[in-house]
Amino acid sequence: MGFTSRTVAELVRLRWDDHRPGLWFEGRCRTHHEVAAGAAARAALLRDLLPSGAEPHVGVLLDNTPEYPMWLGAAALSGAAVAGINPTRRGAELARDILHTECRVLVTERAHLPLLDGLDLPGVRLLVTDTPAYTDLLAPYAGASPDTADAAPERRLLLYFTSGSTGAPKAAICSQGRLAEAGRSLVDHFGVRADDVHYICMPLFHGNAVIADWAPALAAGAGVALRRRFSASGFLTDVRTYGATYFTYVGRAVQYVLATPARPDDRDNPLRVGFGTEAGAVDAAAFEARFGVRLVEGYGSTEGGAAIQRAPGTPRAAIGRAAPGDDLAVVDPVSREECPAALFSADGRLLNGHAAIGELVNRGPHRFEGYWRNAEAEAARRGHGRGPARPDAAADGDWYWTGDLFYRDADGFLYFAGRTDDRLRVDSENLAAAMIEDILARYGDATAAAVYAVPDPVAGDQVMAALALREGAAFDPGSFAGFLAGQADLGTKMAPRFVRIVPRMPVTATNKIHRVGLRRDGFRCADPVWWRPPGETAYRPLDDADLAGLLAEYRARGREDLPAGVGLGIPRDPR
Repeated sequence: MGFTSRTVAELVRLRWDDHRPGLWFEGRCRTHHEVAAGAAARAALLRDLLPSGAEPHVGVLLDNTPEYPMWLGAAALSGAAVAGINPTRRGAELARDILHTECRVLVTERAHLPLLDGLDLPGVRLLVTDTPAYTDLLAPYAGASPDTADAAPERRLLLYFTSGSTGAPKAAICSQGRLAEAGRSLVDHFGVRADDVHYICMPLFHGNAVIADWAPALAAGAGVALRRRFSASGFLTDVRTYGATYFTYVGRAVQYVLATPARPDDRDNPLRVGFGTEAGAVDAAAFEARFGVRLVEGYGSTEGGAAIQRAPGTPRAAIGRAAPGDDLAVVDPVSREECPAALFSADGRLLNGHAAIGELVNRGPHRFEGYWRNAEAEAARRGHGRGPARPDAAADGDWYWTGDLFYRDADGFLYFAGRTDDRLRVDSENLAAAMIEDILARYGDATAAAVYAVPDPVAGDQVMAALALREGAAFDPGSFAGFLAGQADLGTKMAPRFVRIVPRMPVTATNKIHRVGLRRDGFRCADPVWWRPPGETAYRPLDDADLAGLLAEYRARGREDLPAGVGLGIPRDPR
């Protein structure tokens, strides 16, 4: 498919006078023309509302309603930028996100007004979409047509916060040109057609839904079906109702859908493909077997610095090879030297993870456009201050460091191994949490597994896992130990020392496992914890006497103040 549009604004304008069905939401369908007209009206309003000299930023604090894509289009037409505001943030953190991105207009809905109660937001004009006042405010602009005079490829269009990290989220910048290019690329990659329907059930305040779902639909002129908030039980019904052919997912969304009761007609659906991250090979295979839908695990950093594409011949466990134009390498973050190729046993087990696993780096030209008002984080992403000084430091001064762990096989295929902060060092050997999670996902009684580090009393880390069990199942320590013993690719240092049984896996607003909280709790939590004392193979409950002995050992070795909840100053929840 040929493309000439270089901005999102031009893509919005192409839908003017397109009277095909274009946007479905809760029983109503709008045409492409109606959506473009709505964007044009809001763009004209925004031009009048933004104070002279202010940053042209509009905050959007909405569920996935039709107002969201229309405000994305409005920002593109007016040369403004949308800051996606996360409705799971609260209080001072929520106010910080709005003020940090210098939003002078905040678009929200009545359901989210309680979140703003008591917040000091000086200079911010509030628009509440589902009110008569908002309808009256928009009325004079109803006749506006799409005007792209203020649009340019280099203009900021998105300020979207990264998730899952410690500290304040960073607002990554995405320009109109980069978003339009991403949409065009995915249209080509997946063969998106104008008669396709993209189901957007992931939150639009996050980059996944906008970049990987909305943008290719806009670029191809395909329809969009919105779900206010993700619902596993409503997933298949929505897909059938709207005739959805494509969807995106992140984190645990696929596991939630698989946890719904199976039906004989599950494969009777129009879906062609699902595109996302973190489903894992086990769940991807289960999803295809049950629904007849191929899941394509892709990789693209939220900030636009690196991308991996899957192609024919990609090994099942691999993500793929570097996208065209990217020079991706797996690098030791300390020495900055490229890691050796992965070696595998006959049954596919990684043999040299301690050496082969490193951080994925893009050494070629990349599309990272920076963070809003965060020079320190931007410098770290570009690798400044990483590793020792080297004579050729200038050559790698603008590498893009993804923050993700990978390993590469001899044929150049890349395998995801987790986040850099999900790396464990056990008995001087480096392990990746994602690899252990993939193995634990095979345990029949588990619906979800998360692996993370807790400090070892002597040095390095120990492996801890959180398991969410299927309904009606109870943790059987003998069965679990037997399962571990039967996994040929479970290295001798990978077996969890501690196992926490959670009623439901904690997740972030984008359905990613909330590992920060799990690491913070460590083994001192309200949930049941089982453990294997050193030298033992059987699991038993971690009781108060065990805990006291462990903490005494940490104190004796001067490690009582380590993170992950083992500090002696943190009382154990008695529940």
